[in-house]
Amino acid sequence: MTRKKIVAGNWKMNNGLQETEILINELLAETNHSGCEVMVAPSFVSLKTAIDSLNDNDIEVVSQNVHQSNDGAYTGEVSAKMLSSIGIKTTIIGHSERREYFSETHEILKNKVDISLQNSIKIIFCFGEELKDRKTNNHFNIISNQISESLFHLSSSDWDNIILAYEPIWAIGTGETASSDQVQEMHSFIRNFIGQKYSNELAQKISILYGGSVKPNNAKEIFSMTDVDGGLIGGASLKSKDFFSIVNSF
Repeated sequence: MTRKKIVAGNWKMNNGLQETEILINELLAETNHSGCEVMVAPSFVSLKTAIDSLNDNDIEVVSQNVHQSNDGAYTGEVSAKMLSSIGIKTTIIGHSERREYFSETHEILKNKVDISLQNSIKIIFCFGEELKDRKTNNHFNIISNQISESLFHLSSSDWDNIILAYEPIWAIGTGETASSDQVQEMHSFIRNFIGQKYSNELAQKISILYGGSVKPNNAKEIFSMTDVDGGLIGGASLKSKDFFSIVNSF
């Protein structure tokens, strides 16, 4: 079964409007996408500009986050309904930085998943363990809990709109990267875990991305693993040459 290959660039809290326009123009100059889907996630203030600039291109603009309510007295927040109104079709949910710095719980993330699906927005759902969890051999339990608590209420058909992103927290922005064998081991575990809850057929259709200091010099090896379907790229996505070197690593 052929799964979608995806490389998504998460720009995090970087790039003002002018910097966004420059980076997008550099991306537009790159024409070889290696047969995979390419996504970029600018900041909220640059989303509409990015969408308009990439309107005739096959690079998809996605959001970095979404609130769990459609509207209301939530100063400073952005809803799925708002994102949908400007043409966003995919959002990142559950990034480790959101979990850590903004105390997003399994229940909050579950609600974000539901509200996104209600607004016809697909989801890149992130999860991952800390170094202490891996050192105590608790990493599989952490991962299975994060997935089951926020996603296992979904119907089988809902999973057509879910992309998974495994991001070991100890390998984000640290320069550390899980070995390709460690990545494959976890991705295989994730796929089997979903297969046990739903079906092997469904599990084999899910794209599972790796996010943890993916760089041009390690992307090819990581992407060659059987159960790795692409990457959620942080720092390297801010440099167009590096990003497309990763995109073309399949």
